[in-house]
Amino acid sequence: MSTASQFQPISVREYLLGESTAKQKHEYVNGVVYAMAGGTVQHSRIASNAIIALGSQLRSHKCQVYNSDIKIRVRMSHGTRFYYPDLSVVCEPNADSDSFHDAPILIVEVVSESTQRTDEYEKREAYLSIYSLAVYVLVEQSSALAHVYRRIDSGFDHEVYSGIDAMIPLPEIKCHLPLKELYQNVEFVPAVADDEY
Repeated sequence: MSTASQFQPISVREYLLGESTAKQKHEYVNGVVYAMAGGTVQHSRIASNAIIALGSQLRSHKCQVYNSDIKIRVRMSHGTRFYYPDLSVVCEPNADSDSFHDAPILIVEVVSESTQRTDEYEKREAYLSIYSLAVYVLVEQSSALAHVYRRIDSGFDHEVYSGIDAMIPLPEIKCHLPLKELYQNVEFVPAVADDEY
């Protein structure tokens, strides 16, 4: 007989209670809790630029921009997930006492080498299942490049915006996101090989 301990998933309630007092953020996927790693200065700068660019355009709009302090709850057929996107725009907010939103219209994730697989596959699948989501934007750190998944009648269309002069139209929220603003004060540095550390 094995003496290995059995994994016991935690409930959504337990997760939310723990997260309310946690010193580090955790994401929740179907009963499993994952600690989030800290981001780089470059990551934070790009995310902040996106918040400033969209926040200034939505100042007097019913839709609001939220930073990575607010979670998004995703209810899927095979379980519930909570993620902390770098930016979300919500037009149908939850109660102010909640620590999450259910109905984002736009989500932006700044992709790094360590998060690329999760952002492009796991999170994309989850986010695109949200009934309210119209646009999911994946922003690269190493070059002026964004992948946009936009809702169309038959599902989601994939668009690519490349180059510092490109502009992402966001008619869904009556905004636009110029890559020039997104990458303001960002210097693209080639990736460093592991043996250079």
